[in-house]
Amino acid sequence: MRLGIADHFGWAVAVTASPDHEVADRRRIELIEPGLSPAPIHYESKRLDVAATRALVDEVRASVARATSAALDGIARALPAPVASISLRALPPDFPADIATQRRSPYEARADAIMYRQVLADLARARNWDVLFYDAKEVVGLAVRTLGARADVVLDGPRATLGPPWTKDHRTALAATIAAG
Repeated sequence: MRLGIADHFGWAVAVTASPDHEVADRRRIELIEPGLSPAPIHYESKRLDVAATRALVDEVRASVARATSAALDGIARALPAPVASISLRALPPDFPADIATQRRSPYEARADAIMYRQVLADLARARNWDVLFYDAKEVVGLAVRTLGARADVVLDGPRATLGPPWTKDHRTALAATIAAG
């Protein structure tokens, strides 16, 4: 099974598909426990100093690890076969790890999303899943080229067969599983 993730601040759409692109599971998952800011750098760092921001990021990262781990375990338990890979939006190769730098523009707008993807990747690797990355602007086009004439049926068919919700995020996450193949 291949798992595709379309992430947002604190939550994500997860679509799992078989190697022949049949959707086996789709759900919204929470990536952070309730009560914490889903964006500690973007929303909170302006009112905090660097040390307080670092402490908050550490607290949020620990919460993200717990919540996301539980969500991934729930997905894995619901599937008829083991997860082989997870596909996530690409991480920039040169993104700074230093909190002081992340607090500044242009990094502060992306730091939190990158943290979520880093945690997702770490948790997937701990489960021995292959971790693959996709370009959100290109993945649907890549899936369409891969599928050829079957593209509409595979990418839009779940809306009819599974019912709502089937959003752009679901389509992107499914396309990421196809690109993984």
